[in-house]
Amino acid sequence: MIQCPRGTRDFLPDEMEKRRFYENKLRHTAGTFGFREIETPIFEDAELFILRSGPNVLKELYAFKDKGDREIALRPEMTAPAIRMFVNNMSNEPKPIKIFYFGQCFRYERPQSGRYREFFQFGAELIGSATPETDAEVISMAASMIKALGLKEYKFRIGHIGVLRQRIADAGVPADRAAEVLQKLDKKLYDEARPIMADMGVTDEAMEDIFALTETVGGVEVLDRVPGDVGDYLRQVVGFLNAMGVVDVEIDLGVVRGLDYYTGMVFEAEAPSLGAEKQICGGGSYTLSELFGGEKVFSTGFAIGFDRILLAMEKEGQVYEPKGIDAYVLSVSEDMRLKAAEVVASLRAADISADVDIMGRKMAKALKYASSIKARYAIIVGAKEMEDGCVTLRDMSTGDQELVKVEDLPARILG
Repeated sequence: MIQCPRGTRDFLPDEMEKRRFYENKLRHTAGTFGFREIETPIFEDAELFILRSGPNVLKELYAFKDKGDREIALRPEMTAPAIRMFVNNMSNEPKPIKIFYFGQCFRYERPQSGRYREFFQFGAELIGSATPETDAEVISMAASMIKALGLKEYKFRIGHIGVLRQRIADAGVPADRAAEVLQKLDKKLYDEARPIMADMGVTDEAMEDIFALTETVGGVEVLDRVPGDVGDYLRQVVGFLNAMGVVDVEIDLGVVRGLDYYTGMVFEAEAPSLGAEKQICGGGSYTLSELFGGEKVFSTGFAIGFDRILLAMEKEGQVYEPKGIDAYVLSVSEDMRLKAAEVVASLRAADISADVDIMGRKMAKALKYASSIKARYAIIVGAKEMEDGCVTLRDMSTGDQELVKVEDLPARILG
């Protein structure tokens, strides 16, 4: 028996219904913020992702040569394709440009709880400028999406990558090796960061100062430790967030995001129910378009790990109940099967979800099947009732039955 590849999953109908239900909540929320949906190819030139993340990303890429000997990669994330699309097709459109996307991404890494080689990412980009208002707008939308999904326990942490970048530069970390250090600091891997920074000539005192900065967490009052424009900027972001109803955000100067292209505000959302691997959303302000041949444009974006947030909801005890169909039509006898087909066709024409017995089951088994697919009603087509243009409508939750004219069925089912 051939199984699906490691790190991938099959989604059965009930699970797909649940996923589509929550996907559409995200899409609806994005629409209320004025964002519009885009879609990009599931594979791109591998160079796109190397330019964005550096050559080390090749270890995680599903990369291959196509029949034209071109280096192609399945997308490991969707920000780079979105900005590539902006440069190709939208750079002359009025700003800001507000776009969102949802799709599959692929990374060759060790599968574990909430992490897969094929995973699903929902993200958004606000392209045009990086101001306190645009940053707050993006964070507010991310918060509204998590709230719309129904997750109860989560926390937003906001920082500014410029603070840490400046601090490590002042300590002697060369610009071309900053990403190497930031990736360690992002994960709080201080023991791994020490020898790397020592090799760069960073003093023990400077290291301790940098490590302490990454542990600076609290309310807006911690910004008093951030001199100059950055502290004022983050205060404005928090002010706009409060005006938008997003309160209790945490300032965390250790939020790094670990990627070179972030330039300013960065943020993450985490769900405690997930334990150590608790991040469900992350983003910040950045520039990428100049890497892909466009003019430099400031943007703010984020991505939600759709699989991880569904797992967090599940761990909180949330249960999604599949809706089932509106009606299941069955015939009492063989000679009524054509009539049953006519009835189900009339229901579908009225935009009612309906199925019909195509297996020739006996009445008891047909009703049992109707129950298993969570049909709200069973419609029993019998010869005697059809003489008067009627069928028997059975409420599957109560067992109550009534005779209903065929032409009245849609109104009766829709209530």
